[in-house]
Amino acid sequence: MQPATMDPAEEPPSMLWGLDPIFCAFARLYVRDILQMTESTQVPGIYFYNLHPIYKVDVLGTVVYKREREDFFCYGVDDGTGVINCLCWKNDLLKEEAEPTKSGGKHSDGAQGGFNPVDELALLRQAQQSRCRLEIGELLRVRGPVKTSRQQREIMASTFYKVNDPVMAVQIAWMMEVPQLYRQCYDKPLQLQPNATGDSAISSLSKAMNIIKEFLKQKSVTRFRPYDVQDLLQPLISSQPQTASADPEPVAGPSACQQLRQLLKEALQILQDEGVVYRKVKSQDEVYHVTAHDTDLLIAVKDVIREDSQREKYAEKGCHILHILSAVRQRHSLNVSKATLELVLKSLECNSDIVSTSDNHYTAF
Repeated sequence: MQPATMDPAEEPPSMLWGLDPIFCAFARLYVRDILQMTESTQVPGIYFYNLHPIYKVDVLGTVVYKREREDFFCYGVDDGTGVINCLCWKNDLLKEEAEPTKSGGKHSDGAQGGFNPVDELALLRQAQQSRCRLEIGELLRVRGPVKTSRQQREIMASTFYKVNDPVMAVQIAWMMEVPQLYRQCYDKPLQLQPNATGDSAISSLSKAMNIIKEFLKQKSVTRFRPYDVQDLLQPLISSQPQTASADPEPVAGPSACQQLRQLLKEALQILQDEGVVYRKVKSQDEVYHVTAHDTDLLIAVKDVIREDSQREKYAEKGCHILHILSAVRQRHSLNVSKATLELVLKSLECNSDIVSTSDNHYTAF
């Protein structure tokens, strides 16, 4: 359990918080981490996770308890890592109890079976109430700032609604996306004032990725091993500036060979995260396949969409990207990531082999 408040010596200055993009976004954190975040000593209501300033979050979970008052709903939301209290204020429509029977009886005769605005408004109110009145066991998505009231961490909802997820597609997509956000954003400590060494390392990493991408594009490489591209990065290590030191004694540090291997490892990892390359089989022999040039992968994805889009279940809307990902992993490789699949789908769509019917749904021509 983290302490209740941040050590003032470790807390970044508040005037620099806006430099962190997470500060302006609804952070999709696990409930466990929301409950354990440390609170700012400079500004109450601001919390820190890995020095990232956070004040509003986005949570998806199951309602495990509920309480209703005249002005608000109080839901306990469980996302599998913990339970947090969510205070959801009612709007004016929810405070007023709809009376469809009276309004419908008064105006239905004059409308003679046609469009009745009063009845339609009553139906709209009922639909809104059904989305905001949740029962235990239903799925709730809530967004809002984090507050600490009576020594209890809770979310003051600015937006909340019931999620209809009969086949758990929303929950699966959420469980796949949130770990990616942790790896790419939340678990990387914030450095608002990087030093010259840090800037040099970032610049070298960016250059290394561009060199590898250009090599793969020019040579039309379908697969490669790390030692095939390692020598291409050698000039980046040789050209790194040496910092002057007043200490005449030599300081032990990583050798040029170790720096080169580390730079190559980090560059390949980022390229994997972006889906540019992937490892079809994870073994001691590191072989990376280039997504754009892997015809076997493109054929596997196209075959899955063509075959499954003919089934009655997917005939109307097409195959969802998560269904395609599962099928491709079974047919081609378990190591195909969602980012890799998205690049393949984009390529197939540009070639008019497939078409996106709606958000994240695809079908074959």
